[in-house]
Amino acid sequence: MSDHVTDDLTAPFRFEYDPAILRYGPNCVDGLAEELAAIDCERALVVTGSTVGETQAVMTPVRDGLGDRLAGVFAETTPAKRLGTAYDALERFREVEADAVVSVGGGSSLDVAKVLAAIAATNRDPEAVGSEFAETGTIRVPDTGLPPIVAVPTTLAGADLSMVAGVTAVPGTCPVEDAASGGISAPELMPAAVCYDPELLATTPRGVLAASAMNGFDKGVETLYASTATPVTDATAMRGLGLLQDGLLAFGEGNEDDAVYQRLAQGIVLVQYGISRPGVTTLSLIHAFGHGLTRTYDVQQGAAHAVIAPHALEYLFDAVDGRQDLLADALGVADADDPASAVVESVSEVAATLGLPTRLRDVDGPAREAFPEVAEAVLSDAFMANAPAGLDPSHEDIEHVLDAAW
Repeated sequence: MSDHVTDDLTAPFRFEYDPAILRYGPNCVDGLAEELAAIDCERALVVTGSTVGETQAVMTPVRDGLGDRLAGVFAETTPAKRLGTAYDALERFREVEADAVVSVGGGSSLDVAKVLAAIAATNRDPEAVGSEFAETGTIRVPDTGLPPIVAVPTTLAGADLSMVAGVTAVPGTCPVEDAASGGISAPELMPAAVCYDPELLATTPRGVLAASAMNGFDKGVETLYASTATPVTDATAMRGLGLLQDGLLAFGEGNEDDAVYQRLAQGIVLVQYGISRPGVTTLSLIHAFGHGLTRTYDVQQGAAHAVIAPHALEYLFDAVDGRQDLLADALGVADADDPASAVVESVSEVAATLGLPTRLRDVDGPAREAFPEVAEAVLSDAFMANAPAGLDPSHEDIEHVLDAAW
């Protein structure tokens, strides 16, 4: 550990966490039927996107792993994560008489699977659900009756060990009068099991994997400085960041060795562990910026993180300590004379090596005249509540960060 780390070991904390069963290993999807049997489920509907659904290098192992417990496939999820898509999936779920959901792919498919599980457990009229979502930005999640979810991630977005899901709605796709966006959250949405198979990660197109990587990587970064951090999440995030940093730099340089994908898979497990708990998350400043940039504009989440993370961290370290020494330790730059600058440079290096955009002007984001409305969205984002103590950003501060990223 760095000699500069001065954490208060007398500070109390409470860590309530009921994670999914974690299954890791090359070809571990061979055990999908075993995991379903462990949760007393007989028939699983696979929920995925059209691209993954047509990728036999992914779907064949998943089908083989499920065997007789495969009830059907719904391959219609999209990055928009529509409420209407979840209702379409629910129709398929009931048609094949499934009792479990297996989500395969990225965060969008898992979010749709979670919304599917929530609405499958209620007899409420879809119009009532749509009205509630339009008015409140969320949907009530029943305490019981949700079909279990088993997740098989093929990206590095890090949405797997989570009890939240994003969702949108537009007229014509579900019963809402106006477009709406929001999310759902409940302990019941935590997957029952997650299979981290590095062999499946290796099938994902390099551009897709790289684009998802910064979202997951920044989960580890934020977990260390969030006001909701605990010694448990410190430990897993530090180890996970080290694995991800090594794996992403090697991946970005074109290394296709099995060990690279194994580092990435294990790293993404660890940076997520404990970050999504009942009433608590460690997502913070960077993710608030990400939401502000992507909810209104066609910016891919990982690209938004690549652009904004270094500038958000510079602002953070200028304003408060931000546990920069702990981050420097995790990223292998603990001996730097200026830990804050070394952390920013390390994060920038990962984004640049992955070939991700580094300027806001180079993505389909807001024009500079829209920065005031983006700043408002960032400041009103729920994740800002997890900012470190003493950080009290103003609209001007947020706009300055956006301008620096421009």
